[in-house]
Amino acid sequence: MDQMELAQKIDAYLEDNWEAMVGDIETLVRIPSFEELDKKAEGAPFGPGPKQALTAALELASDMGFETHDAEGYIGFADFPGASETQIGIIGHMDVVPAGPGWTFEPYAVTRKEGYLVGRGTLDDKGPSVVALHAVKFWKDQGVEFPYTVRFLFGANEESGMADVAYYHKHYDDPAFLFTPDAEFPVCYGEKGGFDGVISSKPLQECARVIVSFEGGAATNAVPGIAHAVVKASASELPNTDRITVSEAGEGLARLEASGKGAHASMPDEGVNAIGLIVDYLLEQGLCSADERAFLELDQKLLNHTDGSGVGIATSDEYFGPLTVVGGTIKLEDDRFVQTLDSRFPTSITADEITDRLRKLTDEIGGTFERTLLMEPFLVEPDSPVIQALLNAYNEATGEDAKPFTMGGGTYAREFKSGASFGPEKPWVENPEWVGMMHGPDEAVSEELLKQSFKIYVLTLDKLMKLDLQ
Repeated sequence: MDQMELAQKIDAYLEDNWEAMVGDIETLVRIPSFEELDKKAEGAPFGPGPKQALTAALELASDMGFETHDAEGYIGFADFPGASETQIGIIGHMDVVPAGPGWTFEPYAVTRKEGYLVGRGTLDDKGPSVVALHAVKFWKDQGVEFPYTVRFLFGANEESGMADVAYYHKHYDDPAFLFTPDAEFPVCYGEKGGFDGVISSKPLQECARVIVSFEGGAATNAVPGIAHAVVKASASELPNTDRITVSEAGEGLARLEASGKGAHASMPDEGVNAIGLIVDYLLEQGLCSADERAFLELDQKLLNHTDGSGVGIATSDEYFGPLTVVGGTIKLEDDRFVQTLDSRFPTSITADEITDRLRKLTDEIGGTFERTLLMEPFLVEPDSPVIQALLNAYNEATGEDAKPFTMGGGTYAREFKSGASFGPEKPWVENPEWVGMMHGPDEAVSEELLKQSFKIYVLTLDKLMKLDLQ
């Protein structure tokens, strides 16, 4: 069919099916599908919630007439068979992060307000997954036979380690190309490498310590917004600052409370590291022994230079730009300071080089460094036919002249031999103040954005099917 006829059919499908699509989204959102490993069972390796959501998603796909399969609760898929067994893949995830505090709407329901759908998973990733699944159904309803099979994968562990994809790789071959509706438009063709590690100080004798306790941050992969420490000092003799509050913590003890600004580890310049505020204050006020100072001075080099220049790992490349690094959490454990770090690195440095440089610095202070996570950089050439197909579908649907991009975050796309993350977020579009972000309270997504995403995904499938992927 020509482009005008296709556009009319897309509009007609949305007109006839939008309320059903919202109902499908609500079916999934009603399920609190966060990981509960203490409740895992055979066929439900991530707990009852992810299993229930996976089952519900497969039932939706089956009702649409697709061939479905539940792979022991780890992951599921729905197939739209084509003329060949070569696959185009789409993958979304049915698990979510817990609701958490701060909601003004019911988290496990869909509330409609001012053109938005509110509820946990409406944006990440149940809403976009339903829209993408309906894009496949659109083509099925046209009675077409694609040259390639479309396999829609429903993950159940994206938020907690991607063990779902690890299971899939052990039992099934990768699609020829795959995209995930779980990031930003227009299209992301590469993701920086991911590197986590732990810096530990030398053992510190309690009797010689000035710092009694030090704790900050909740996650390795985030700039911490709050931190606190207790030191042997008189609170009345220590100054407050614009971000440090000093208070009494018992006889001869002072408590330091730091107020920073949280941010994702992939965008550290948007945050203010509260651990770094405490470290700076301790050094400026001389609130440390010689051994404590050695660790704090190293930590300061890490925390105050998010490009890695402080610890000798600064670098950049043409695809990803500069390396980033943050110190996410700190605590006193077994008489050692333990500082975690998260780095997003480009192709111009290796994980071994990062490890060697950090280990050299910790050796100098009698401490240790341990790498705890590694994801190599992922890249599909931006000029490749598959990336251009996605980009052209986006620009055709929106009338924009957008360019593909790379990012520091990680999605399912990096877990496959050829993939991309593809919407539906548009961070440059301003939402009402009451609209929450993914992972936060009052998570919401614009109905118009989802409708536009449906059109983009329909056009994308059409364009991918015209490529030579054999």
